[in-house]
Amino acid sequence: MYQAGRGAGACRARPARPVAGSGCTGRPSRAIVGPACDAGVVVVTFDAELWIWEARSADTWIFVSLPAGVSEEIGDLAAGRLRGFGSLRVRATIGGSRWRTSIFPDGPRNCYRLGIKSAIRKAEGLEAGDTATVTVELVDL
Repeated sequence: MYQAGRGAGACRARPARPVAGSGCTGRPSRAIVGPACDAGVVVVTFDAELWIWEARSADTWIFVSLPAGVSEEIGDLAAGRLRGFGSLRVRATIGGSRWRTSIFPDGPRNCYRLGIKSAIRKAEGLEAGDTATVTVELVDL
């Protein structure tokens, strides 16, 4: 389940519309996606499973994947505003923990991914394989 939209009052062109699709992991999801426009804050809330990035076996890097549909919309909105490695600055929230970080494109999964710091996982009692409700707010868009 995920919801995406912009801050209250930012857009008046069209009402939010329900969208059915599949998340980055292929599991079905439903979403409420707000209208596309240039003003306001972009906030996405979704449930995702924490997974280990296998590319660095010496380190344990844990991520969640943003849903594919949301990732596509974010990519469209961010065109020309990307930073190093295609990253975008965000504020992320899981449970009572909130932090500033970046999301990165994940080519093989065709979505953006968000790293979940060890301190956040510890504070929220999470480990790889667990599912968390994640909120991502895009910064500088």
